Formats: sequence, structure tokens, C-alpha cells
Amino acid sequence: MTDMASATTPAAPALGLRERKKIRTRQAIRHAAYRLFERQGYDATTVEQIAAAAEVSPSTFFRYFPTKEDVVLTDEYDPLMEAALLERPADEPIVESMRRAVVPLARRMAAGERGEMLQRMRLVREVPALRARLGENMSVSCALLVGVLARRTGRPTDDLGLRVLVGALLGGWRETMMHWVENEGTEDLGELLERTLDILAGGLGRDAL
Repeated sequence: MTDMASATTPAAPALGLRERKKIRTRQAIRHAAYRLFERQGYDATTVEQIAAAAEVSPSTFFRYFPTKEDVVLTDEYDPLMEAALLERPADEPIVESMRRAVVPLARRMAAGERGEMLQRMRLVREVPALRARLGENMSVSCALLVGVLARRTGRPTDDLGLRVLVGALLGGWRETMMHWVENEGTEDLGELLERTLDILAGGLGRDAL
């Protein structure tokens, strides 16, 4: 899923002071960046400007985000999703595990960070460099999810079925998010994701639509 951070779940591991400080710094940099993107546009905003607005040095910026694109395309939610998925029963259908583990997290994100999520997805839709990097990030997310599900199910990480299913899930989520932002976030994101999972669970046939 691309970067997500103030949310907590029952499965979220307890974080130490050092890790909490890192998350706060990442959030401060991200929030400063989004304010600048809104005011002057993505392309016109420099890393130096973001660092100054967040009151950190450019070198600190690069410790948290290797590139400006990563400010938009990364988040802190992957560990939460990983922990939640690993808590699901091993014999539970994978799509149902996704429903139980991921949809509640997405609902909390939409409730607490709706404005930032909309801005983020608009940027992905409108900025060519971000669209190009999104494909790379999805490959990383796909490998992460396949690894998590392989651990939970005992299947190998090169299992074709797992890779195809995870690829379909991530592609479906991406299109769901684009649909959501194109409608200005007026629809319930959790319900949209539930419908996406219903379509996938139905095997993508005519009846699923």
C-alpha cells in the first residue's frame, strides 16, 4: 500500500521512543512538502524548500526520503498491514484476510488523513514522474505481500498463484483509489475497497461485476 502513519491497530507492534521520533520527523517532512505542493506545485518545490519548511537539514530529508517522489509514494503502513495479515488464521481465504486486515486500516486512514490522501492521489495522477515511480513501488509492495502470505500459508514465495492474486489485489486497489480521488473522495473508501474485494473473490467473471 503505499506510506500511511498515525494509525494504530491491535496488531501494531509497540514502538520505542527512537522509532516514534523517526515517525514524527517523517510526518513533519511529509506535511511540509504537501503544504508546499499545494501552494506552488510539485515541480516548483525543491527538496531544500521542503527541508526548510520542516525545520530539518537537506541531509536529514534524504535520510528519510531518498528522493522527492518518495515523500508522496512511501508511508509507514506496510508494517501494520504485515502484522495484521500474519494474525489472520492460516486457513482463511486470502481475499477474506485482506478484507479483515486491510479495509479497517484504510477506513482509519480515510477518516484521519482524507485531505492528504486526496492530495497524494491527485499528484500521482497528474505528475508523470510519480506515475512512473508508482509502478516500481507496486513491485516492491507485491513482493512484500507475497512474502507475508507465503509465511502465513506455508507456500513458497515464487508461488505463481500468490503472485497473480497479489498483483490483482494491488491493481484493484490502485484503480479503486483513482476512482475515489476522481470523485473527490465523496464515496466511502472502505465500501469501495469491499466492493473491489468482492469482484476479485467472484473471479472477475460477469456476475462479479
